[in-house]
Amino acid sequence: MSTDTITKSSETQGIATGRWRIDPARSQVEFRARTLWGRATVNGDFERYSGTLDLERTPAIELRIDAASLSTKNGLRDRHLRSADFFDVENHPEVRFVSDSAALSGEQLTVRGRLEAAGESLPLELEATLRPVGDEFEFDARTLADHRKLGMSHGVLGMIPTPAELIVHGRLVRDADVA
Repeated sequence: MSTDTITKSSETQGIATGRWRIDPARSQVEFRARTLWGRATVNGDFERYSGTLDLERTPAIELRIDAASLSTKNGLRDRHLRSADFFDVENHPEVRFVSDSAALSGEQLTVRGRLEAAGESLPLELEATLRPVGDEFEFDARTLADHRKLGMSHGVLGMIPTPAELIVHGRLVRDADVA
């Protein structure tokens, strides 16, 4: 049993028990990073990922992302992001987030954990909002990450300032409901 803090509200009572999965058909895993000394923003997403939430277990949250599935809609940039300068997908095909703790209070979920990418690990804290939608939950989680601490510092003269924004949003469905 997890030692995570759970304060149930009538709206989120159902999320506190059982195993939930991200429904990839109705969810997105995105990132935003400033570039050109903060004058432009690169938006991207990952097309292949899986994630679970189970507040009765440790870890309560796990997100696995296929690093090679990143897309910024620019082939040249995507190849560079997949290279050893950034995600190094040849040697590190998966980006992973695993929670160390999760505290549910009403519709707010506070999570602490580790982001692993490109062979490095970075502690992160994030806030997520959970909203019931029928028998499912809609969620929105956002955090900032210093990508340089993951070894992703390629760029001329600080051309890519920190931090990058990481966004995961969509639907959680009961584990048995995912085909």
